[in-house]
Amino acid sequence: MPMLELVHVQPPTTFFNQPSLSRWQKIYVGTVTLNSLARLDALAVNHYELQLRFTCGNNVTEGPLYVYVYRDPGYSPCSGRFASPAGEIIQVRETVTPGAQLYTLLLPGLELQHAQISINSAQDPPYFPGPFSINGQGWLLAPSQGLKGQAGKVFQLQILVTFGQNRSCHGMLKVKVLPVPSSQISFLGQARNITILDDLAPGSQVVQVRAQGFDVRYEILSPVPCPLFSIGREDGVVRTTAPLELAQAWGTAVTRLQVKAYERLRPWASVDLDLTVNVRSVNRWPPRCLPAMLVTEIPETTPVGTVLNTFTCTDPDSPGSTLNYELRFHSPPGPASLCLRGRALEVNATLDCDTPGACFQHAASILVLDGGQPLMTTEVPVLVMVIPVNEFSPACVPHTFRIREDAGPHTLLGSVVGTDKDYPHNSIEYDISGGPTAFSVDRLSGTPTPGLGWKGGTRVDCKLRLWAPLLGEIHLLGSLDYELQTLYRLTVLVTDQSQDQDPTHRRSGSCTITIEVEDVNDHAPECQPPFQELTIYAPLGRSVEVTKVSCWVPQEPQRLVFSYSIVGGNSQSRFSLQGPILVHNNMLGPPWPEQPHTHELLIRVADAGPSIPHLSATATVIVHLVPWSTSTAATRTRSAAVTSMTTPLLVTDTEAFWQPEPWFVVVLTVTSALFLLALGWLFSRLFQGLAQMLQTPRKPAQALLLNSIQGTEESIEGFMEAPRMEMPQTPSSVMSLVCQPAILYRGHRGCSRVLPCQACLLVDGYPCGRAHGSTIRMEETCTGRDYLFNTLTGARRWL
Repeated sequence: MPMLELVHVQPPTTFFNQPSLSRWQKIYVGTVTLNSLARLDALAVNHYELQLRFTCGNNVTEGPLYVYVYRDPGYSPCSGRFASPAGEIIQVRETVTPGAQLYTLLLPGLELQHAQISINSAQDPPYFPGPFSINGQGWLLAPSQGLKGQAGKVFQLQILVTFGQNRSCHGMLKVKVLPVPSSQISFLGQARNITILDDLAPGSQVVQVRAQGFDVRYEILSPVPCPLFSIGREDGVVRTTAPLELAQAWGTAVTRLQVKAYERLRPWASVDLDLTVNVRSVNRWPPRCLPAMLVTEIPETTPVGTVLNTFTCTDPDSPGSTLNYELRFHSPPGPASLCLRGRALEVNATLDCDTPGACFQHAASILVLDGGQPLMTTEVPVLVMVIPVNEFSPACVPHTFRIREDAGPHTLLGSVVGTDKDYPHNSIEYDISGGPTAFSVDRLSGTPTPGLGWKGGTRVDCKLRLWAPLLGEIHLLGSLDYELQTLYRLTVLVTDQSQDQDPTHRRSGSCTITIEVEDVNDHAPECQPPFQELTIYAPLGRSVEVTKVSCWVPQEPQRLVFSYSIVGGNSQSRFSLQGPILVHNNMLGPPWPEQPHTHELLIRVADAGPSIPHLSATATVIVHLVPWSTSTAATRTRSAAVTSMTTPLLVTDTEAFWQPEPWFVVVLTVTSALFLLALGWLFSRLFQGLAQMLQTPRKPAQALLLNSIQGTEESIEGFMEAPRMEMPQTPSSVMSLVCQPAILYRGHRGCSRVLPCQACLLVDGYPCGRAHGSTIRMEETCTGRDYLFNTLTGARRWL
């Protein structure tokens, strides 16, 4: 025969009877019923899982049956034994605490229906020690006087429950007071905290409690229902009733049980025990972290406290459990730059790449530890690469250099030293911004040395990467002239390079370099005039100023200091120089010259001052010296006049001459030659024209013209000059006249005028210079009248 049995109920309860099995039309039907003590409460437990086992021969099949409890809105608390005539009976000890909770008349949630509960039966003394009361939560409370000495009494209380819309019910509640048991029951020495692993299977023993007494029974008072644990009524063994895996149900980590031990025959003789069951997870898996690896790049300007990443780690064995994080450095050692605050990796110190060896990769790892047994860890690799940032602009110090004006091209003046706070400090390019083109600066100079570089954000060793030192050498490209410009100012730009991961991010600075040109004496002085000839009268016993030598340097007009010396022609030392003034001294005593004498003096003029070398020029002064003598028979007036004459008359004869430049002579010669050639060609053409005209005279025209002139009152002599032209071959052809340069004739009154061709008017619509046939227009000067003259017939027609 098959058999159907109820294995267990989750949560544990005794509300369900053992199932029955019946056969109907070849089908076995199992029936599960509620027992008479079942009190379902949807607000307390709304789901039950019944594990059923069906056995048929050797075949055993198990399966769950789920029972869902729904709340009935029309449920009345006045049901069951509470509403029966016998009423609900509760038992309490006489030692109950005054005002203690004895019974709950309403289930949780009934207060939503605004139920009101009251006791409407009499509670008169002396039978009642005091009134029982019901609070707003439906709790029946013991009298405030207590129940001491009321053992054996039964108090009947009529309860009125009003709820809903004018709905009410009645119930009976009997309170039986029990005496204090004569024998004492107590738990033996028992540990109150128990720790178990979460891998225990359902039904495994957790702990066994023992109480001292007669025929002791055990039950769990709290929590009710208890979904995870149960206790044997007779043996007191606490067992698990469901899996305790913390990964699925973290609320099972700690469970507080209140166990009651009582005697079977005297249930009022009982004792309670509080147990705490701690469930510890079995460590099967190490923590899992996101990200599992951290590789990042940060600029060196990242401020302190910047969070690089926050790690999220969980323990698969115990979700929500607390994990420990530790930061371990590998290279460079020491937690100088990074730190770990909780789960966040932060920048701990300034990341400075501007000192050698300070900018590098930080390799570390984060060790994550769980609190399970055995201890399991997870290591998260961390690689932080610090990349340089071009923070500072390079700078150079202003400097002043001196150079002689006669310095040749490619002369090195000096070097501009640029500095940069970014590392490498001397990776600088030099350039001149605008300014004169007579100078240049080397963009890069110095000795190449191995150094460090960047490639793909990674600092690598490279060869010939830097130049140490990097000095911008300034060279002279052209020539200098102190007289044209004495001071140059150059703006030197210094631009850094390879200071940033982005090669286009460059910074620059500038400084002013002053170049002072030192004067070099390269122009000799010139005297004007270079040659002087003069005559002076030399009185006895006096010094006479002869002349002043005027010299200067045309290329350097600011140079005014010269030294003067007589280098020739001063044999008797009669002449001296007071600066540029030539003085004749006739105070040296005899012999005095009695006859005129000529002195040819050579005066050397040299520039003075610190300039080296000293250049000089020579001026020639010819002095005709005439002795001055006075007559002994001179009168007083004459003597006074002679005596008062202190300065002789100077006669200066200056001959002006013109000395052209050589290029002007060449140009003048070439121009004159071309003019003569053009003049010769013009005369040759003129002579050829005259010769041709004389060979082919025009006799009819000349005769007619002469006859016409002789027939007038006064003879007219005319002369016509016609240009050379081809004569027609037929005698009947008439020559066309062209405009004549001039016409000379004599009028009736003997006056004559030259009428130029340009004064001719239009003749029959033909312009000046061309006649209509043989007729030309003429003007008489004396009368101002115009007439037409026919050169063939000699006839005139007045206009």
